[in-house]
Amino acid sequence: MKIAHLTTVDLSLRYLIFPQLKATRDLGWDTAGISAPGPWTAEIESEGIRHIPLASSTRGMNIVADARAASELWGILRRERFDILHTHNPKPGLYGRILGRLAGVPIVVNTVHGLYAAPDDPLAKRALVYLLEAVASRFSDAELVQSNEDVQTMRRLHLAMRDHIWHLGNGVNLDTFSPNNVDADERRAIRSEIGATDATIVVGAVGRLVAEKGYPELFEAATALGDEYLVVCIGPDDRDKSDALPAEMIEEASGAGIRFLGMRTDVDELYRGMDLFILPSHREGYPRSAMEAAASGLPVIATDIRGCRDVVEDGANGYLIPVRDPEAIAGAITLLGSDAQLRRSMGAEGRARARDHFDESRVVHRVLSSYRRVARRKGINLDQYIDTTKVNLRSATLSDAETLARLHSDGIDTGFLPSLGHRFMVVLYRALIADSDSVVIVADDGAGPVGFVAGAIDTRAFYRKFVKRYGASAAMAAAPYAVRPSVLRRVWESLTYDGTGSQGAELLATALLPGARSQGLGTRLGRAFLQKMTAGGAQHVDVVVADGNTHAIAAYEKMGFSVSDSIEVHAGERSVVLEWSV
Repeated sequence: MKIAHLTTVDLSLRYLIFPQLKATRDLGWDTAGISAPGPWTAEIESEGIRHIPLASSTRGMNIVADARAASELWGILRRERFDILHTHNPKPGLYGRILGRLAGVPIVVNTVHGLYAAPDDPLAKRALVYLLEAVASRFSDAELVQSNEDVQTMRRLHLAMRDHIWHLGNGVNLDTFSPNNVDADERRAIRSEIGATDATIVVGAVGRLVAEKGYPELFEAATALGDEYLVVCIGPDDRDKSDALPAEMIEEASGAGIRFLGMRTDVDELYRGMDLFILPSHREGYPRSAMEAAASGLPVIATDIRGCRDVVEDGANGYLIPVRDPEAIAGAITLLGSDAQLRRSMGAEGRARARDHFDESRVVHRVLSSYRRVARRKGINLDQYIDTTKVNLRSATLSDAETLARLHSDGIDTGFLPSLGHRFMVVLYRALIADSDSVVIVADDGAGPVGFVAGAIDTRAFYRKFVKRYGASAAMAAAPYAVRPSVLRRVWESLTYDGTGSQGAELLATALLPGARSQGLGTRLGRAFLQKMTAGGAQHVDVVVADGNTHAIAAYEKMGFSVSDSIEVHAGERSVVLEWSV
């Protein structure tokens, strides 16, 4: 399997999508990054990832260079014959999707790191950006959108086909960026390096030195701060950009006491020396630096814009302030700087938010799962790349619900629940995963779930809770399908059926991708499930299987189940009850 990620420069490959590159490398795929060559190329290649230079690629607007880059890319795609092309950034995302499809790449996926137009941009710019996005998206198989606000915009304006728009989110390495990594002596040494004492309030900003990041307003705000504050700016020059900060502005800010540390690869350590973080940006997709700071346990001040609102909950883990407002920047810094307890409480809330929303491993899973979803939709077999020796069993998380719903619908075609629609199945699995008295175990090969098993310790109690907590959303999801007489009849038969006669515990579903079958994985899942059910107090577990499904019956017998009864839940459809006891 050959996959390539296309970005403008190698910095993006190294610092934005490196985990995704390493994930497919670890699966044994031929993984390549295509970008302009640069200082990070050697490190990328040292990790066993090919780098293919796109010599004409530039960050700035240059129509001639962009045309050359597109021509170079065409030659690369025709020569390499990739199976998957994954594009990133505005310019390569535009010509990359189009050329990828025209070159015959079977799967073309694009990540929207942030629509290149903000709501307050001039109408002409928004119209042009949205038009180009709408055209390019028609050449891709999936649009993985980081910001939920961008998801809503793309759906509202029909910038891509609705079923091609998937919310991706964003994340960082929570082990690397962690307040638990802070050592008092190390913190003191870091602060000493940047000229701060124990009493200094260090305000950190991380980002390219361009006006769009809000540096001019930050510099102005810094003049209103007291001597106890030190503003530290970390990030490289970006001379290709039209709004690069003039050298005289940086020199003047340095003379006013602001520290510039340039491009640093030890930013995770530098966060440990800060007291609070500021991102006064004018435009963001889904700001990585703000996520890193939150994961590091810092309160975050950010502008009230798309992307920043995904990271900062105003008043909880930081403050959202107006764009281009030096007075608001100074006020928020002073408010946090004068209250150490507030900084600690907001920092703790930020770390908790990072654990819930900014785990990069979940993002990698979603990306790899998107490849599988697209492949299956297009009739391409990626299941052959499943190595069950590398599969780990884990408890399901809410982010798995959609994948489990699809696995159920595709793998258990004799059941009636999938006839209620995909959205209903997602609601059902979210309920099972969230239920403390249910067990849902996932088999994960590093690219996401390849199989699962699910059940409840008390099935009737689970369905009572399901109706109470999820009844409305489940009913709305199933309504378009349940109006059919045949489906309505089966719903009624299910609701009025007295049960299997078990003591309440039931294995409700298990399913595997085709490539993961006949390798003992189902038996591993079943035994892990029964062990957890026993730990939860179940002494007896039932499972109901269609009478003619001899393969499933044999699989359950391998897990230790035995046939105990024959029932008819739905008229004319016989099922077999298998039971397992401690």
